[in-house]
Amino acid sequence: MYNTAYEKARTFMYRNARPLDLARFQYHFEGGSKDQVMKVLAHYQNEDGGFGHAVEPDCWNPNSTPLHSNTAGSIIREIDYDDASHPLIRGLLKYYGSGRDFDGKHWALTVRSNNDYPHAPWWYLGSESSCHTDYNGTAQIAGFIVRYAEPDSDMYKLGIRIVNEAVEALMPEELVDMHTCACYVRMLEYIQQAEATGQIPYDLLKEKLRKAVKKLIVSDKSQWGGYICKPSQFMTSRESQFYPENREMAEYECEYITGSQLDDGSWEVNWNWKDFPDAWAISKNWWKGQIIIENLLYLKGFSATNG
Repeated sequence: MYNTAYEKARTFMYRNARPLDLARFQYHFEGGSKDQVMKVLAHYQNEDGGFGHAVEPDCWNPNSTPLHSNTAGSIIREIDYDDASHPLIRGLLKYYGSGRDFDGKHWALTVRSNNDYPHAPWWYLGSESSCHTDYNGTAQIAGFIVRYAEPDSDMYKLGIRIVNEAVEALMPEELVDMHTCACYVRMLEYIQQAEATGQIPYDLLKEKLRKAVKKLIVSDKSQWGGYICKPSQFMTSRESQFYPENREMAEYECEYITGSQLDDGSWEVNWNWKDFPDAWAISKNWWKGQIIIENLLYLKGFSATNG
């Protein structure tokens, strides 16, 4: 399944993908280097260490924002870049430590300067405060800090504090947002990589996430053509701790991915912007590159564990 999907997607990527996504594609599937991904990613970084410039394709804000910076962190995580001394990572920690768009507990998910540039409607900020009271974005950022900050630094202590606060706030029976849950899952992975499990209620976090993931994954296959929560939101192989309880749907997603690939090698983008149609036409193509990478990584991960 993976090889067939890859061959169909390859031409689309070389014809359409932005350089960042092509570098990621080459790293994951064609023997490319992590350093090349980091080199291209650095062009989205601002002088303050944060990221902007539509590294998150649904928001064209060039200014540093937690949203864009978290997206950059996700790419670093995706390629498993482990050199914490890299200038790009040090700059990102500097941005998080500056206090910008941070209220002491949460990094803002949406900021007012988004309004000045093409963006999806969910990144518009109205009259309300830019900060929020859940952990969408913030949980993953805190995990990133714990993973890459020096263990004896104030930044590391900040990360550990926020991780613990996020665990305390996690109510799986009320966690209905798949993006927030995914941030928690990535936070858990960062804590494991940093060998910091002894500094948080680790077993409690795992149990809360187990329940939340099970509840969020949509088991009604008739809904899968829409914007719904799939296993790939939380796992990329059978080695995942979330696989055993969600085995049926995780296996079905492999079939769904291969069966829904378009003739041009891409997959449909099942959302859109109601405004900025010219910008959306470009962003939609960028998203297709992102979705190709995500779907191929999922198929590759499951193919590698076929035994």
